[in-house]
Order: sequence, then C-alpha cells, then structure tokens
Amino acid sequence: MNVPPDLLAPHVTVVIPTYNYAEVLSYSIGSVLDQTFRDFELLVVGDGCTDDSARVVTAIGDPRVRWVNLPNNTGHQVGPNNEGLRRARGTVVAYLGHDDLWLPNHLELLMSAFDAEVAAAHTSVLQVHPGRCFTEPEPGWSYTRGASVPPSSMAVRRRAALEVGGWRDARKTGRLAPEADLLARMFDIAGPPAWVPQLTCVKLEASNRPNLYRTRPTHEQAYWLALIREVDDPEAALRAHVGRPYDLAGDGVAPIALHRRLWRSAHYRIRKRLGFTPITARTRIRRAQRFKGVR
Repeated sequence: MNVPPDLLAPHVTVVIPTYNYAEVLSYSIGSVLDQTFRDFELLVVGDGCTDDSARVVTAIGDPRVRWVNLPNNTGHQVGPNNEGLRRARGTVVAYLGHDDLWLPNHLELLMSAFDAEVAAAHTSVLQVHPGRCFTEPEPGWSYTRGASVPPSSMAVRRRAALEVGGWRDARKTGRLAPEADLLARMFDIAGPPAWVPQLTCVKLEASNRPNLYRTRPTHEQAYWLALIREVDDPEAALRAHVGRPYDLAGDGVAPIALHRRLWRSAHYRIRKRLGFTPITARTRIRRAQRFKGVR
C-alpha cells in the first residue's frame, strides 16, 4: 500500500543553526535525541561552515538527523533558521542553539501547548550567565508584542511562520531582535505564543562569554548535559542553581560579562535621556559578534 508522503512526515522538525563550532554539537544533538517525544526530524544547518561540523553530524548515525550547509555565510542564525523552516517536513518547527541544551521533556511539553488556535509556543529557560543563573521569563510574565523569547525555548507552526515571511534579517527588524520580530508578526495574525512555564532549556549565552568562538570550549555543555542525564528530576536540579554563584564560564569571565551588562544599561539610559534613536538589533548583533570572537 502506498502511504501519502505527508502521513510519513514527522510532527516536529528541530532546527539547530550552527557556525564553525563542531566541538559543541554532540551535546546539543544529544539533548535532542534524549527527547521523550520521538516523532521528530533534526536538521543541523550550517551557516557556511568550514570546520569539522559536517563530519560530527553525519557520524551520529541516526536517520532522523540530517546535515545541511548553506553555500555562503549569512552572519546570523536567521539564515540557517529560514533554511530549516523551508526544508522542514514537520508541521511544527522547534529551534535549538548549537551551544544550548534541552531537558528530555522539552518537545513533549511544547507539543502539548499546540491546539487549533496556537501558532507559537515556548517554555522557560535557565539562563546560565557568568556569575549567576536565573530563569526567563520570570513568574507572572505575560507576552506583549515585541517581547523577546530565547529561540532555544520556542517552536512555531510552520505554515504560520511561512505566512508572515519567516525570519527577517536584523537590517529589517529595527530595534527588535529577529526572534522577537518573528513572534510579533505571528502575534498579528494568530495572537500571543502559548507559554509553558516548566523549565526545559539551558541557555549558555555566547554573547556573555568573551572570545568564545576563538577557544570553543565545551566543558559547560558537558557539565549540564551530564547533570540532566544523571538526576531523576532535571527541572528541580536546574532550579536548585537559580541565584547561586556560577564560575564554570571561566576565570575572569564573570567580571567582564558584568561590566559589559552595566555599560550597555548605562549606554541605553544616556541615549534615551539625550533623545537619540534606540540602538538597532543589527548593531547589537555586530557588537555581540565582536565580543564573542566571531569575525
């Protein structure tokens, strides 16, 4: 019996955008393969990668995992994200940063949030900043148009995302980060994203780790993935880190990251008081790229 292709398609397509950080991919991919929700495909999309990423991905040996590499570097995850959206066979597309991790129930909880009215959903994230850990969003949070949600915590209905034009380059989003811009345009046609308050993601923000792309460490991912896999209640284990000092990012990184955050905050207040135009998303992305060592 011939089965229609759409019935063979997975319910979820997971997209991991990546650029020349092959060393970290086994951790993010491993957290996807650990999912309790099994009906997915995984597209690891390189942004013109020239390192060993292709070999690392193809060596996984799981038929659900595919490697795609853009012919040219686009300079931001928007390019790989859109390529993943275009190639996706799933009705829902979930995104994961190449240096971030999921808890095993991430996709299961996200998919439970999708009903006929929901076009996007997201969970809560443990933000592992140098010096401290905190959760995002905070308790009591509700979505307002233009709010930013970490891409690693979000999933979108593919048809709705394509209807609004997919991810837009920061040159076209003004002050909004590309992920905030996408959710804002989806909000206009389908309402706010559904928020699943459970903590299901570990976010290791590269833009708070100086010269990360020059040294390419993986010890933080190794620590968190081992913790997630070893305990009976990973969410409780993550919540136990909230507010605690954190020094795995490296000696001297926490003061640098703190000073950078204080400078950005002061710079914003000064510009606002003087009536200057707010800094655009493109400028913020370029500054972050220089800080983390991306050419």
